[in-house]
Amino acid sequence: MQRTKKNYLIYVIMLILFGGLIYGAIEEGSRFDHYMSASGAGVHEAEPFDMFLEVVSGNLHHSLATLLIQIIVVLIAVRIFGYLFQRIGQPGVIGEIVAGIVLGPSLLGKYFPEAFLFLFPPESLTNLELISQIGLVLFMFVIGMELDFSVLKNKINETLVISHAGILVPFFLGIVSSYWIYEEYASSQTHFLPFALFIGISMSITAFPVLARIIQERDMAKSQVGILSIASAANDDVTAWCLLAVVIAIAKAGTFASAIYTIVLTIIYIVIMFAVVRPFLKKLGKEYANQEVINKNFVGFILLVLVVSSVTTEILGIHALFGAFMAGVIMPPNTGFRKVMMEKVEDIALVFFLPLFFAFTGLRTEIGLINSPQLWWLCLFLIAVAVAGKLGGCAIAARLVGESWKDSLKIGTLMNTRGLMELVALNIGYEMGVLPPSIFVILVIMALVTTFMTTPLLHLVDRVFARRTSKESLKQKLLLFFGRADSGSNLLYIYHLLFGRQLGNSHVIAAHYTLGTDLSPLTAEHYEQESFSLLNEEAGLLGLQIDRRYQVTNKLEQEIVQLTRHENPNMLLLGASSRYGVMESASRASSFFHLLRDKVRVVVDQVNCPVGVFVNREYRRGKVTFVLAGSVDEFMLHYLQSIIANGTPVQLYTFDTHDEGFVDAVDSLVAPYAGEVTMRKFMDLSMLLDADKDGLLIMSQQIYAMLAEDETLNQQLPSLLIIRDKK
Repeated sequence: MQRTKKNYLIYVIMLILFGGLIYGAIEEGSRFDHYMSASGAGVHEAEPFDMFLEVVSGNLHHSLATLLIQIIVVLIAVRIFGYLFQRIGQPGVIGEIVAGIVLGPSLLGKYFPEAFLFLFPPESLTNLELISQIGLVLFMFVIGMELDFSVLKNKINETLVISHAGILVPFFLGIVSSYWIYEEYASSQTHFLPFALFIGISMSITAFPVLARIIQERDMAKSQVGILSIASAANDDVTAWCLLAVVIAIAKAGTFASAIYTIVLTIIYIVIMFAVVRPFLKKLGKEYANQEVINKNFVGFILLVLVVSSVTTEILGIHALFGAFMAGVIMPPNTGFRKVMMEKVEDIALVFFLPLFFAFTGLRTEIGLINSPQLWWLCLFLIAVAVAGKLGGCAIAARLVGESWKDSLKIGTLMNTRGLMELVALNIGYEMGVLPPSIFVILVIMALVTTFMTTPLLHLVDRVFARRTSKESLKQKLLLFFGRADSGSNLLYIYHLLFGRQLGNSHVIAAHYTLGTDLSPLTAEHYEQESFSLLNEEAGLLGLQIDRRYQVTNKLEQEIVQLTRHENPNMLLLGASSRYGVMESASRASSFFHLLRDKVRVVVDQVNCPVGVFVNREYRRGKVTFVLAGSVDEFMLHYLQSIIANGTPVQLYTFDTHDEGFVDAVDSLVAPYAGEVTMRKFMDLSMLLDADKDGLLIMSQQIYAMLAEDETLNQQLPSLLIIRDKK
C-alpha cells in the first residue's frame, strides 16, 4: 500500500512539473505570433464547432475512411443475406453474391442514388478493386490446397470422362452461341476470337467450393455420387483454370500465334513449379508435419512463394489468380500442414476479403442494362445453353461410364454449380474489355441461376427416382451417433454387449456430425478421420464392418432425426457425457430423459424406434448391473439374455413383483448361467450404489424416472445405459 501511494505521488509531481514547463515553453513561443498575423491578415476565423464539422467532413471523405465504411456495410450485408439464403436451403455464398448486387447500381444505386454515391463514390472503387483482388489471390491459394490428387488418381478413368465432357460440351455450345451474340453486342468492343473463347469458358466452369459444401450438407461425401462429383469437380478445376490461362493469353495477344510465346512460358512455369518448387516444399513440410504450431518464418516463406507465383503469372499475361491457384496445388501434401495453413488463410479470405469482391462485382452488375425483351430472351437462352452443356454433358458422360440415370443426373446437377468461380472468370473478362457490360450482367445472372437451382434439382431427382419397392433388408439395422472419438468406440462396444453374436450379422451405422458449415472439404476430411479412428479400432477388434456416416451441418438435431427416420433402425444409440446426469429440477422428475440435455432429448422425443442413451461416467467395461421392474420391462429380457450369453458377469436386480409369468421368464433365462449372474431383489434405490463403479448400469425408462427423484443418488451411480422401447 505504501508503495502504491508513493507511485501516485511521483505521478502527480511529474504532471505538475512537466505540465508547468510545457505551458511556459508555449507562452515563450508567443513572441513569434506577429509572423502569422502579417501573412494571414484578413483571414476570417470560423467558429470552433464549424471548424470541427469541417474536419469531420474532411475525414469522412478521406480515402481510408471511405474504404473502411464500405467494408463495414459490405460485411454486414453479406452476413445478413448469407444467413437468409442458408435458411431456405441454399449455400450461403449465393446470398453473399446477391448482397453485392443489392449494394450495386441495380438496387441501391437506382432507388437510393445519394446513399450509393456516398458509400461508393467512383474515385474510391480502385481501392476496393485492389483489396478484392488480394482476397481472390488468397482464396485461389486455398482452392489449390483443397485439391486432393489422391482422389483424382483413384477415380481417374471416370473423372476424366465426366469432367472433360463437362468442359468440352459447354465450351463448344458457348462458342456456337457466340455466333448469334457477337455481331450485335460485342463487335464494336472486341475481336470475335477472345469473345467466343470467354463465352465458352464461362459455360464450362464448376464451383468446386460450393459443390463440396453442398455434398457435405447432404451427407453425400462417402457415396459413389459424392466421390465422383468431388473428383470430377477437382479435375474440372485444374483443367478449366489451365484453359482459362490459355484463353487470357490469346485474348491479350489477339491471335493464337501471338499467344504461343505466353503459352510456352506458362508451360515452363508449370514444369518448374511441379519439378523444382514442389519437391523443395515437400522436404520443408516434413520438418513441420508433427508440429501443432508452424514457425512464423516458414509461414512467411509460404506466403512469399504465393506472391512470387502470382506476380509471375501476372507478368506472363495469364492473371495472378492462376499463379495463386498453382501455389496452393504444389503445397506439401501433409494433411496436418495444409490444415494449419488453410486455417490461417481461409477465414480471412472467406470472411473479410471475398465479400469485398462480391460487392465490387455487384457494382459492375447493373440489371437495368438488360432493358429490352430481346436481352431477356438472350439471358434465358444462355442459361439454357449453360444448363444443357454442363448438366447434360456431365450426366450423359456419367451414364456412359456405368452410373445409373439417378446418379448421373445428380452428378450433372452438382457439376452445373458455378457460383463464385464463374464470377472470378467473368470479372477477368470484363476487366480485359472482352465482355461488354450487358453480356457481363447476363452471365452473372446465369451464374446465380445455375447455382441456385442445384439444391432444388437434387431434391427433384430424389423424388423422381424414389424407391418403388418396400422390400426390407433381412439384416437387423443398428444406428449410433457419437460426439467424442472415445464415445464412438464405447457405443460400439455397448452394441456388442446388447447383441453379442447377432452383431456380426447386423448392419451397423456409425454417425458423427460436425456442427458448422464453414469447413473446407480438406479440413472436414481431417476431422472425420480423427473422429472415427478409435471406433475403427474397436470395429477391427470385434471383426465388424461399419457403415460410417459423416456430415458437416448447422442443424444437428434435425439431421439426426432425419437420418434415424430414413434408416428406421432396430435401435438407436446415443452418447451423453457425465454432466447429463445432473438433475435440472425436481418438478421434471417424471419426465422421461429429463436428465439429458436438450439436444439428446429433442432427438429421443421425435423418433419411434427403440432408443438407448449412454451416460458416460468413466466407463471401464467392468461388470454389468441390470435392473428389471416387472412385466413393463419384458422387452429388456432379450438384451439381458444376450449379455449373459456373451459371458459378461451380471449383477441382476429385480423388483418384488407378483407377476409370476415375468418371474418365471427371468428365472428360466438366468438358470443356465447361474455362475455368471448374481440375483438380488430390488428393495431400495440405495442398493444401486453397490454396482461396479467402473461397470455399466442398465435400466429401462421407468426405473430411470424413479432415479430422477433422488439427485444425490443419481450423481453417485456408475455409467448408465437407459433404454426406451419402441413407441
